[in-house]
Amino acid sequence: MTAKGIMETVRPDPGWPPLAPEYLYWTGCAANYDARIAAVVKATARVLRAAGIGLSFLGGEEACTGDAARRLGEEGLFQQLALQNIATLQRRAVKRIVTHCAHCFHVLKNEYPRFGGAFEVRHHSELIAQIVREGRIRLRPGGGPLATLHDSCYVGRYNGIFDAPRDILRAVQGSDTVEMPRRREQSFCCGAGGANYWYDAPKKEPAGVIRIREAARTGARTVVAECPFCIKMLEQAAPSVAAEVELKVKDIAELVAEALDEKAAAGRSADERLS
Repeated sequence: MTAKGIMETVRPDPGWPPLAPEYLYWTGCAANYDARIAAVVKATARVLRAAGIGLSFLGGEEACTGDAARRLGEEGLFQQLALQNIATLQRRAVKRIVTHCAHCFHVLKNEYPRFGGAFEVRHHSELIAQIVREGRIRLRPGGGPLATLHDSCYVGRYNGIFDAPRDILRAVQGSDTVEMPRRREQSFCCGAGGANYWYDAPKKEPAGVIRIREAARTGARTVVAECPFCIKMLEQAAPSVAAEVELKVKDIAELVAEALDEKAAAGRSADERLS
């Protein structure tokens, strides 16, 4: 999927009022090449727009953040990409950024400032938790499946965001999540970290398979992740437990989008058009 394709994916539903952009949505590389992750972008945009949050996009001007390049030791390439993106964001006068990608989030928030890129950067789980807490969207009570949360490394252990996704799941399910033994600060990597997504460890059980088995033992029917790499790794591992349980893997925004009270959202949209 190209950058143009992403723009079509996140086009607002007809009849929704235009919204002044509050955040630039950083879509990340995966969403431009993988339809599965493009669906996460669509769900996130839908949820945020339902809360009245306007979004802007860089489209074809958005380059890779350079996360994988830096993890693989290509520091020169990383800095080249960082400076290119920072120049683009500054030219667009961007102040606030939201992204669903844990890797993009970490790099934009914690590594770009050293190169002059000082922006307010939020992971989508933080922003969605905020709008749920403030009552800016309405969810159907108890409408979600029993889920367990996989704490993605760059959201949890690196950036300390543990409560926001759990608050969201509690609002969707109407109850607490079922937890895996390794969670929060002691969570277990999906196996894609450090650019491991692009190569295999021979003669070893993949980390994603180990993790999906832990999820299956909780009795959950859905594994919720907060990162495109985690989603892909866990989905690839899910067949390994298919004989025991059918596990679905979803991004936190997809779960919220599915639980949105569409009638309430439609009523809100009509009220905004009249105001």
